[in-house]
Amino acid sequence: MILNLDFYFPLLSSLMLLIFVMVSVAFLTLLERKVLGLIQIRKGPNKIGMFGILQPFCDAIKLFTKEQILPFFSNSLVYYFSPIFSLFLSLVIWLCMPFLIKLYSFSLGVLFFFCCMSFGVYTVMLAGWSSNSLYALLGSLRSIAQTISYEVALVIMLMSVLFLINSFNLFYFELYQKNLWFIVLFFPIGIMWLISSLAETNRTPFDFAEGESELVSGFNVEYGAGGFALIFLAEYASILFMSMLFSLLFLGSYVISFIFFLKLTFISFFFIWVRGAYPRYRYDKLMNMAWKSYLPVVLHFLFFFIGLFIIMF
Repeated sequence: MILNLDFYFPLLSSLMLLIFVMVSVAFLTLLERKVLGLIQIRKGPNKIGMFGILQPFCDAIKLFTKEQILPFFSNSLVYYFSPIFSLFLSLVIWLCMPFLIKLYSFSLGVLFFFCCMSFGVYTVMLAGWSSNSLYALLGSLRSIAQTISYEVALVIMLMSVLFLINSFNLFYFELYQKNLWFIVLFFPIGIMWLISSLAETNRTPFDFAEGESELVSGFNVEYGAGGFALIFLAEYASILFMSMLFSLLFLGSYVISFIFFLKLTFISFFFIWVRGAYPRYRYDKLMNMAWKSYLPVVLHFLFFFIGLFIIMF
């Protein structure tokens, strides 16, 4: 029997990619706890293994072996599958990463990213609604309003860049940045994209979906054990992906080079650094920034780049 390499090779490669993403998520959580420990002048995890390096695996074993409690009044099927679908989306979105090897050829990789990013709102909404808890529902509603607000600005920012690339293929971002990084040409857009990425991934100072001080952990308040672990993994996989995308869009490095992954690590470190340095933003100020500050600015940039595109072509 002759193996069909055109079928099995992409399947095996994508499986390896997702396994490595999960391992990266484990060590990102360890990095976060170590960095937050240094910022707050205390010791992070340091007992399990050398320098606490096995701590993430012990946490995973603990969470997945705990008893799964199902709230009595919850919509059990939706409640059970929401975290699974959330993690599935966070991992599937990695498949649009532009590799030179024969993995998947995404001529419309940017549109695939937008689709997966938009579906993330539904997982939060269903997780909050299916718990049948007022705290969870309030947390999910706030999260949906926040995510939609920033997605509008994110799409327009990326459209501005796409007008100069003239393609939806992410591979072209490498080709066009061989001589000059886009962070130089699109500096305001790059900074706004980074800040919007914090809001998109529900990270401090925009973590209103999980505002512990006023919402008792937000939309995931009823989740524990494996369900909480899956939501946690989905969030950190999204952080890594947004770090990869920022490096690809604005810091133009070769995807299979070591420098690219150093940049990715630094952007991930930036997410943690912001968490240790800034308090939570006020919700009305977040909405004001999304609709009254970012949206007009990115629309102006979009019209400017459309004009530039018309002049060039």
